[in-house]
Amino acid sequence: MRDTGQGLPEHPGLGPVASRRTIQEEVYQRLSHALMTGWFDPGQILTISSLSDLFGTSHMPVREALRRLTAEKALEVVSTGSACVPTVSRARLDDLCNTRIIVEGAAAELAAPHITPRDLRTLERAADDHARAEEGVYAMMAKNQEFHFTIYRATHSPVLIQLIEALWLRFGPYLRMLTRHMEPLLKTTDAQIYAKHHYAIIDAIKTRDPAAVKAHLIEDIATTQALLQTLCPTDDKKSSVA
Repeated sequence: MRDTGQGLPEHPGLGPVASRRTIQEEVYQRLSHALMTGWFDPGQILTISSLSDLFGTSHMPVREALRRLTAEKALEVVSTGSACVPTVSRARLDDLCNTRIIVEGAAAELAAPHITPRDLRTLERAADDHARAEEGVYAMMAKNQEFHFTIYRATHSPVLIQLIEALWLRFGPYLRMLTRHMEPLLKTTDAQIYAKHHYAIIDAIKTRDPAAVKAHLIEDIATTQALLQTLCPTDDKKSSVA
């Protein structure tokens, strides 16, 4: 992963903005996606000026995007007026994962009967790409996000999706910790082992078993939680990722 020269890692979404959406919304969406896929380190400072340079925008849309993300607890304000990625702790991890299990498990069970053949094809492609991990760990995390949110969107519940997005934004620093842990492992380990829950979910969708979809999705979250527990500090002191 290359550095942009501005203290921020290179990310396919962290570049000049040219979109039909408002610049402000585009900046917010790109930062959200980067956070949700574990792109920023716990404790990392995100300055308005460096992000403005990356996006090729004025300070205003970046400032507003950071304001929204701090309001959603995905970022924290620092004294300079910039934003900081929250640090990680075991207590925060468990709180987030336990809440994810409740909310996302319910969403998966609700969504299962409404998964269309097109959705199923999207899930199969995302699961296969995630299992192959041919483009590296960050692309793997992006496919993981695509897999999960394809299911959640089938609930047709804007409220549930907003809740889940807020949880994933807060989970971003833990995904970063996970990517750092997995990156060297993927050089010697078949990524297929990390996809078993995804394929079990797909099989349960095909057999029209919403309860099994929920159970396998919960197991997917719980497995990740158990791994991260071994990497997390047990208190709320600031922690960097090794």
